[in-house]
Amino acid sequence: MRTKTPNKMGYLEEIKRFGQNANPFLKFMGNEIDFYGEGKSELSMQIRPEMLNGQGWLQGGVLTSISDEAMALALYTILDEVEQIATISENTSYLTGIKEGKIIAQGWVIKKGRQVAFTEAIVRKENCEGKPLSQTRASFTILYKK
Repeated sequence: MRTKTPNKMGYLEEIKRFGQNANPFLKFMGNEIDFYGEGKSELSMQIRPEMLNGQGWLQGGVLTSISDEAMALALYTILDEVEQIATISENTSYLTGIKEGKIIAQGWVIKKGRQVAFTEAIVRKENCEGKPLSQTRASFTILYKK
């Protein structure tokens, strides 16, 4: 398990070395890290019964959660060593539902400034090139270590 506060080199090195075990939330959610680099990332997750809402659909917060992690990981790949991030705004549009299977979240950086970065993510059902399940846009503040 991770024992220090993540920074660009430390966090990405821990992800490379430990995969989802570098981030307790990724492990808790069952998010697998499929790809990250050059301002992009891809995470996947098997839907579990406890993630369904009362109507039997995947609860929307799960889609937002995996999107947030995908966008943050994509952003980490282009941060300078002295930079850290925190989500400041996020908006998810739910486009269609899903009840079972595996989902794939692709996240990417739209623009990184000195104080704010803009990102986007889509979530699709595995092996599905069609309509996304959700689309998320987020802004992250850029924090500088002292």
